[in-house]
Amino acid sequence: MIGLPPQKHWRAIPEHNPGVELDAFVVMPNHLHGLIILQATRRAQSHRGVMPLRNKDILVPERSFGALQPCELPTIVRSFKAACTRRVNQLRGAPGQPLWQRGYHEHVVRGDDDLEQLQRYIEENPLRWALDRENPQYGK
Repeated sequence: MIGLPPQKHWRAIPEHNPGVELDAFVVMPNHLHGLIILQATRRAQSHRGVMPLRNKDILVPERSFGALQPCELPTIVRSFKAACTRRVNQLRGAPGQPLWQRGYHEHVVRGDDDLEQLQRYIEENPLRWALDRENPQYGK
């Protein structure tokens, strides 16, 4: 990925989504990991999701049962990916080019131990890049 768009747009998520907090986040050469905390707004309990994203093509939700709602994880991820894609394509002079894979992975955090494990995984992820099979330098 090019430069700052992921970090800038990640930090802006709470500005556009009341009740959303951010936690650990790391941008890797071909993906990112981040923890998004969704406060209970329309539900009785809070939801915490983790979203590792890979940069293959743009997210196009495959939902046919209604419009995406503000402050819900699918809307937040779609907006984040769209903002990054516009800026990266502007920087590389390639409007309309795909940047992200379809979809993303989410995980509901089940307590403090789970949260701490995910935070540690995200913080240590750059140290594992040399062992990642998708790293062009892997095995060299």
